[in-house]
Amino acid sequence: MKNILNKNLDLKGKKVLLRVDINVPMKNGAITETSRIEKIIPTIKLLLEKKAKIIIMSHIGRPKGKVVEGMSLKPISEKLSILLNKEILFNKKLIDENTISEINKIPNGSVMMLENIRFHKEEETNDKEFSKKISSLGDIYVNDAFSCSHRSHASVEGITKHIPSYYGLQITEEINALKKITLEIEKPISLIIGGSKISTKIKIINNLIKKFNNIIIVGGMANTMLKHSGIRIGKSMCEHECGPLIKEIIENSKKYNCEIITPKDVIVSKSLDGEGKEKNINEINEDEMILDIGSKTISSIEEKINNSKTVLWNGPAGYFENPNFQNGTKKILEIISQKTMNDKIFSVAGGGETVAAINKFKKFDSFTFVSTAGGAFLEYLEGKTLPGIKALNQNV
Repeated sequence: MKNILNKNLDLKGKKVLLRVDINVPMKNGAITETSRIEKIIPTIKLLLEKKAKIIIMSHIGRPKGKVVEGMSLKPISEKLSILLNKEILFNKKLIDENTISEINKIPNGSVMMLENIRFHKEEETNDKEFSKKISSLGDIYVNDAFSCSHRSHASVEGITKHIPSYYGLQITEEINALKKITLEIEKPISLIIGGSKISTKIKIINNLIKKFNNIIIVGGMANTMLKHSGIRIGKSMCEHECGPLIKEIIENSKKYNCEIITPKDVIVSKSLDGEGKEKNINEINEDEMILDIGSKTISSIEEKINNSKTVLWNGPAGYFENPNFQNGTKKILEIISQKTMNDKIFSVAGGGETVAAINKFKKFDSFTFVSTAGGAFLEYLEGKTLPGIKALNQNV
């Protein structure tokens, strides 16, 4: 793996095009969560130590190739400047024939951020000429955006065909953590997987069944499992046409000797903003919906985690946005983080809602690794080859 820690890589005075993902949530122009910005700081600091000229490329949102005022990277450049305690030069113009001369003027050991790369329609179409154009802005390219590496975009995949390309520190750490989960497994290994739709995660489950000892299904996905095993789930969120998928999971779990665990008891309510009531799964009324897991289920999950060496978590246990239905997610977090802190397990968490829950309960530093990637994280777990990673490996 070619990364920027290569001892023979002299970067003094070199223009380094650094692709990162700082697509952070914003509300009324203010950044509401900064973990993606914080994750790129080690790579930037290393490049600064090496006296490189750093040119940051990133995006926010989906402007569809047009300039959208509310999707400027300027507020993010200002936040990064505060976190780094260093001036970030912000180039608000779109990339054109003058951009290279503006980059050439900046001194060694400085940072310039370019405007939202997705303001150029050629970015998402992976246009060959645009890839060549952005590659001409630098001497080397560094990808530190694992969360974008499932996209065949110009600044992720196309650019690597025209310029020496390397892995950044964050993307290297991410790949190593996921390799440890999928290839270098220390057993027993457990997967806790939630979310609303089992149909979107069937490939992940079937890929990991072959390697994992336990798969614990929670959230809306568990409702679907319960429904198709003959349990009445009232008006709970559920996919009604998933019989064949459930059958496939059960058959594969028997084939590969992987235990599938679903809730024994749940927290129900008649509405999302209602109060919770704990019930066994065979006691749910028609006007009730499942919104969290119950105490018996939490105890069974704790037992599995306590008997595991490795744990992967993707997806909350319930509707944790309402404090009445956050207990399951909070308890899973506490159990995993406690076990991790005591050096008992290797733990990896990832996915948008999972990271939101971890941040809500301030447990970001309690896991061995937290992936801020969404789609790329899930596609890697499915066993797919990510275009951005493949491109770096082919660039020599």
